[in-house]
Amino acid sequence: MKTGLLSLLVVVTVMTPRLAVSQPAMTAATGTLSVGGDVKDSLTLTPSDIKAMPRTTVTVSEEGREVNYEGVLVAEILKKAGVPLGREMNGAAVASYVLAGARDGYQVVFSLAELDPGFTSNDIIIADTIDGKPLFDYQGPLRVVAPHDKRGARSIRMLQTLNVVRLRK
Repeated sequence: MKTGLLSLLVVVTVMTPRLAVSQPAMTAATGTLSVGGDVKDSLTLTPSDIKAMPRTTVTVSEEGREVNYEGVLVAEILKKAGVPLGREMNGAAVASYVLAGARDGYQVVFSLAELDPGFTSNDIIIADTIDGKPLFDYQGPLRVVAPHDKRGARSIRMLQTLNVVRLRK
């Protein structure tokens, strides 16, 4: 019985490098972020575009330890897409939300006001690093981090899309 398990382990160990090579590598295209919906200018941002934007660091507690995520405020990306923020955040704009979507189909919602630094100090970011290193494969390459949420359910990993929806025109 032990010999059979050992043989299986040897086969898996020998085959693993071949399996890893045959899997598609993460490309810049899969790491892009599309911003659309009720925006003036739809955007497709690459990881390089996001790295070049103003950076913010937030600290969250995960499994009993402090973790630092770095990235860009969601508001900065929305501003680049022409979404009304700051003094323009009034009237119909207050009845808007952002639907964030992940590569695996997971979706979460943020009100536009809670993403606007003129309304709140939530510092919700699109992170691309954790403790100074790229996000883990299962998290990234991009992840929303909402540091003041009591639960991490809206810290959506594998982020691909931000769609702005205005409820009242």
